Amino acid sequence: MSDESAHAPRRIKSFVKREGRLTPGQEKNLADLWPRYGLERPDTPIDWPSVFARRAHRTLEIGFGAGEVLADLAINHPERDFIGIEVYRTGVGRLLGALEAAGATNTRVFRDDAVEVLAAAFADNSLDEVLLYFPDPWPKKRHHKRRIVQPVFADEIARVLAPGGLWRLATDWENYGEHMRDVLDAHPAFENVGDNADGTVSAPPRRDTRFENRGLKKGHVVHDLAYRRRS
Repeated sequence: MSDESAHAPRRIKSFVKREGRLTPGQEKNLADLWPRYGLERPDTPIDWPSVFARRAHRTLEIGFGAGEVLADLAINHPERDFIGIEVYRTGVGRLLGALEAAGATNTRVFRDDAVEVLAAAFADNSLDEVLLYFPDPWPKKRHHKRRIVQPVFADEIARVLAPGGLWRLATDWENYGEHMRDVLDAHPAFENVGDNADGTVSAPPRRDTRFENRGLKKGHVVHDLAYRRRS
């Protein structure tokens, strides 16, 4: 394992590069809009009020996919600031196009590994909300160790979330939903604020995603979870 910063958790490789081909529009978005919205992984934590030229509620979405949720939130909540991390250029290209078309200026994007960006770019208590919607479920038992929601990853989310901040998660794989609950219910930094007695959670104010709809077509049930960072 390579050396990482003092805050970096044990390396979790929770994704495999299997990116599709970029469309001409996505290629153009990446070329033209990256200087406006894109960020590179820094050597020291970023001063976010300087980046956005203000102090505002700050949300990070990890693995935003095609960017449907992040674009919708950014466009409809101009009073808030948003940060996205995604490894696939196709999703980044889609998101940048949606932000530019709406004239949204309150979003910045990393095209990088979320675990490494968390360790490098975010100081302690620097976020008000973290979103992790429909991460790769790694359904085979022998691959469960590759799921991103693990105790060491929860440690890192606890570090970057301010006390009282929310971590929202969603999956359409029942076993992964149970795994998420097991990890976070046992974590001393988090309080379960979204789980109902029957194991379901009222859906948060977010739009649907293509990954969610793909699961629903297969008969899957969506599990939404919410955890608050304890003081």
